[in-house]
Amino acid sequence: MSAILSADDLNDFISPGVACIKPVETLPAAPPPTAETLEHEVILDGQQPANGTNEPAQISLTDCLACSGCVTSAEAVLVSLQSHSELLGVLDQAPGLRVTRQQDGKFGVQGLENPDSKLFVASVSPQTRASLAAAAGRDVGERDAGRMIAQLLMGTDGVRAGGQWNNGFTWVVDTNPAREACLVLGAEEALGDSGVATKPILSSSCPGWVCYAEKTHPHVLPHISRVKSPQALTGTLLKTALSRTLGVAPDRIWHLAVMPCFDKKLEASREELTDSVWNGDGQPGRGVRDVDCVITSKEILMLAQSRNIDFFGLPRSAIPTSLQTPFPDPTLQRFLFPPSRSRSSQSDPLAGTSGGNLYYTLQHVAARHPGSRIDTVRGRNADVVEYTVTSAAGKPLFRAARYYGFRNIQNLVRRLKPARPSRMPGAAARGRKPAGSSKSAGGLEYAYVEVMACPGGCTNGGGQIKVDDPVVTERKGLGIGLEESLSKQPGPQEQKQWLAQVDEAYFSASDSEDDSGRRDSSIAENGDSGDSGSGSDVVGGISPSYIRDTLAHWASITGVDVGRLAYTSYREVVSDVGKDKAAGNTERVVQLAGKIGGGW
Repeated sequence: MSAILSADDLNDFISPGVACIKPVETLPAAPPPTAETLEHEVILDGQQPANGTNEPAQISLTDCLACSGCVTSAEAVLVSLQSHSELLGVLDQAPGLRVTRQQDGKFGVQGLENPDSKLFVASVSPQTRASLAAAAGRDVGERDAGRMIAQLLMGTDGVRAGGQWNNGFTWVVDTNPAREACLVLGAEEALGDSGVATKPILSSSCPGWVCYAEKTHPHVLPHISRVKSPQALTGTLLKTALSRTLGVAPDRIWHLAVMPCFDKKLEASREELTDSVWNGDGQPGRGVRDVDCVITSKEILMLAQSRNIDFFGLPRSAIPTSLQTPFPDPTLQRFLFPPSRSRSSQSDPLAGTSGGNLYYTLQHVAARHPGSRIDTVRGRNADVVEYTVTSAAGKPLFRAARYYGFRNIQNLVRRLKPARPSRMPGAAARGRKPAGSSKSAGGLEYAYVEVMACPGGCTNGGGQIKVDDPVVTERKGLGIGLEESLSKQPGPQEQKQWLAQVDEAYFSASDSEDDSGRRDSSIAENGDSGDSGSGSDVVGGISPSYIRDTLAHWASITGVDVGRLAYTSYREVVSDVGKDKAAGNTERVVQLAGKIGGGW
């Protein structure tokens, strides 16, 4: 994103802005420029170099993350590097590894003799399931859509029915267990129990917002939560646990994440989220990614279409037990695949559709102060809301806020700018008032802010199915509820109605049955969430002690401390755009940008 981008240019989706600024000094030495050799060839990951005499300058997706000139989006290079086409290509490379359970209870892996074979695992977000459920029709819930995705990735009628090797995924996990772990860790960080972030703590699960901060507002980096996102935490858990328990190298485990946002592809490519951190010296580096590929809700439909599969015709039933492979660690099996899970934190509309980070933190604070209440004040628009936890005596205890959309985010980061020292002798430093301070809250500043790039939250992510997508317009007579509205060209009002249907599907999870055919048990009835948590400390349907015990077990079987497994770091990205460069170097960089940019 360009540092000089104005508010009028923002549409809440990040797209390429200026010339690629891949440092010239890292490129191969070039011969003296002539009419024939002036240009350099750029080879993207996964492509073969064209015939020629020029030595290729390798520019990968990780290099794009190091660039401060732009952040890629749907139409840019990310789609070609992480897409359903890449997924199909990997599935067709070699026979997949097969995990077997022996009579003595130990697990073995077949197919390791082929160096190209991989173990395929996938994780799916609830926002993706909600988007596909809304597209499927009124009678399809979020959990039904999840089963359809599992049938596509694991079932006999899914991707394993085609391709050269009939490969499919061994495990397809829900990101909700990792989300709950992130909620507990985030709440403890906000209350000062752990972490090193400076208050006000800003949520970090939105990669578009994180990249924006790193490139344009480095002064807010100390405030960003160090807790990984559910996608990242799931990836780390799968790669570490499977590599340690099965004795398989991390690069032989291939993890696909299905997400609502194209910027999640950016997150998956961060050097902070590779095995160089947990399997190396603890420092970011170009190691094996915890998430190898990210595809979006739209790309799930493209994946099915590529294999001539009618996604909406897939069974809504669970994968038969005969086709399911137990996870090699029993404790993590219960965590990732609980027999019954109450999702009260997801089913409550007050939690929003972005994971409920803020809502759970507020509940966590209120649980520590019996008799307290949560007061809500709407800001200048629906995407800015302020919250205050007030004691029974009327004293404000904790103040937080929600800021969605880049227009609102800009207002937030301005208020976080440090005060500028005055040039006048003896004068006080000049700056804005602290973020969130107000007389109505007793002068209390924000302690926590949930920040999301997309207005309305993650169900409105850039990779979600939109009301004007062909799959919606073609199915308008099949009960999706927009028949009359879609008789004309959809507009903002129709998109708003469509998003309301996606949100309805998102919150439908608590009303559907689990994979064993039983209704989710209530926390109030049985005292726990059905996943071995203690009922005495349940907050918002989640037991913090159970989460901590699970994380401790994870650390014990991997030999890696929780800090390196569950937390991450950020770094300022300094831009070279607008700085003086040698004329020759500038010309070469512009040509490189033209090469890599394609249709930009």
